[in-house]
Amino acid sequence: MTKVIISGGGTGGHIFPAVAIANALKRIDPAIEILFVGANGRMEMEKVPAAGYTIIGLDIQGFQRKALWKNIMLPIKMLKSLLKARSIIKEFKPNVAVGVGGYASGPLLYAAGQMGIPYLIQEQNSYAGITNKKLGTKAKKVCVAFDGMDKFFPSTSLMLTGNPIRKQSVEIEGKREEALASFGLSAGKKTILVTGGSLGAGTLNKSMVAGLQKLIDQNIQLIWQTGKYYYSSIINQVGERPDKNIVVLEFLNRMDYAYAAADLIISRAGAGTIAELYVVKKPVILVPSPNVAEDHQTKNAMALVNVNAAVLVKDVVAEEELVEKAIELINDSAKCTELSNNISKLALPDADEVIAREVLKIAFEGYR
Repeated sequence: MTKVIISGGGTGGHIFPAVAIANALKRIDPAIEILFVGANGRMEMEKVPAAGYTIIGLDIQGFQRKALWKNIMLPIKMLKSLLKARSIIKEFKPNVAVGVGGYASGPLLYAAGQMGIPYLIQEQNSYAGITNKKLGTKAKKVCVAFDGMDKFFPSTSLMLTGNPIRKQSVEIEGKREEALASFGLSAGKKTILVTGGSLGAGTLNKSMVAGLQKLIDQNIQLIWQTGKYYYSSIINQVGERPDKNIVVLEFLNRMDYAYAAADLIISRAGAGTIAELYVVKKPVILVPSPNVAEDHQTKNAMALVNVNAAVLVKDVVAEEELVEKAIELINDSAKCTELSNNISKLALPDADEVIAREVLKIAFEGYR
């Protein structure tokens, strides 16, 4: 029986690809045994069991740049995590390990390398972090979602696969009318979707509050996902506005409807979201979050901007400029068509299957 350890997490952007790869492995080989390793107290400890998989937690944290005193215990936690990772590997006896990024991925893959277990890295972003760069030198394969990653990893191990996506979220063909009806919106008006993810994005919300009247004056409809941290305060500020075709939601349960209804999408630039946007093929304005390691969202966004597949608005100017830019773009049908055509060329919709087959290939080679 083939055994696979999948490590990483911390955010949905790491957890979803991990689960998608696991699901693809199960589809290919239903008898496969999969164990997840995550970080105690992080999102994966809840989300992975909900997806039907067993997970073991490491007591590990990331480096705290804004509060250096919080790093005092980091060396001890790292050592304990390495020892526990070795113990997990010794007991589970995997044929191959997979790292998707996040706090737990580093110690698990490092221990796997020390113990002769081959491993694969799935790097979601266009700018690799320090841990993945170091681990990538000994990886059997590094699966990436952007071109030009040979500046971070050995070219011999690189494989352009794309990022696994939530396929049900991007199945939008023929759904526009029913999607608009579900939001109580008109098929005869242009619609903007604003999404900052399940937790929300403060800058996007402030920008929409600042420019809301301009959208109403232009008779543009808005599907506005605030995220759970911001919903109450946004409702207090702007109220319910169905009479103005403004739909304010804490969370989008049907992302396929939101994508299908939209003529223009405004979003952060997380790698998972971008992978979905490739397949959705709608014009996009990206507002990268500045609050991520090594500013990788800006680098993700620039990978699209450089091939004229998206428009970028910097976080620092979004409150003043974002809505104006959105109105300008949604009224420029030629530019919207150009952006849609260019972003569609970047789509790699079967990343989960491609990566899963590579994992099994590495596991099989390990037997020889």
